[in-house]
Amino acid sequence: MQIAFEALLLGIIEGLTEFLPVSSTAHLLLIGDLLGFDGPPGKTFEIVIQLGAILAVCVVYRRKLWDVATSLNQPRSFAFARNVVLAFLPAAVIGATAYKYIKQMLEAPVVAAAALVLGGIAILVIERMVKRARIHEVEDLSPAMSLAIGFCQVLAMIPGVSRAGATIMGSMLLGVERRTAAEFSFFLAIPTMTGATVYSLYKNWASLSLDGGGLIAIGFIAAFFAALVVVKTFIAFIGRHGFAPFAWYRIAFGGLMLVLLLGKV
Repeated sequence: MQIAFEALLLGIIEGLTEFLPVSSTAHLLLIGDLLGFDGPPGKTFEIVIQLGAILAVCVVYRRKLWDVATSLNQPRSFAFARNVVLAFLPAAVIGATAYKYIKQMLEAPVVAAAALVLGGIAILVIERMVKRARIHEVEDLSPAMSLAIGFCQVLAMIPGVSRAGATIMGSMLLGVERRTAAEFSFFLAIPTMTGATVYSLYKNWASLSLDGGGLIAIGFIAAFFAALVVVKTFIAFIGRHGFAPFAWYRIAFGGLMLVLLLGKV
């Protein structure tokens, strides 16, 4: 019963943090470590429940996704799909190649906590640097810019960096407006996290059990509903407050976790 409650809690945390620039991976790793959560092997639980959060994006943006899928022969729809695919490619290639090393980093909570603090500082610096945006639609990104944002996303393979944070901040440095940068991060999450889930299941299929599947289902459903709330409110929040609140939160939470982890050592 306790482990099911922990799976529920971690699912909610995943849904609340996946699309915010605070690193869902770091939260799952650090809080899971504090709880002593013993889920399915190979970090499969942590990876697969992210698909619940991705499903929330598909639901919220279902009309946009449908319109693109049914009109790929139109220049704007083709540009949208091209940009998402190009931005996805670096993570697909590097993620599959470096899978073993990424898994090893997922066993290092101190790395995640330190990356939270450093990432928070980076967000504060970038927010001050970026003054004027010149791109206001995903379709207006050039192929080169989309690929560059994809390489920014690769940085999130380091636990604590944040996939959303890396893509949003990278986009803003390239002149993309805040709202568009956040939405592009949402759309880019769909192929990226789906690919990570499928690859993780493939790698760990032999070690999955019925009990493990039940925990994943609990976490998946919790992540879906929590992410629905975030996706519907995030754009409006950053329009009013920017990203500084998330930066200060990262610094505070990461610093606290470093103190606790180093105290345990």
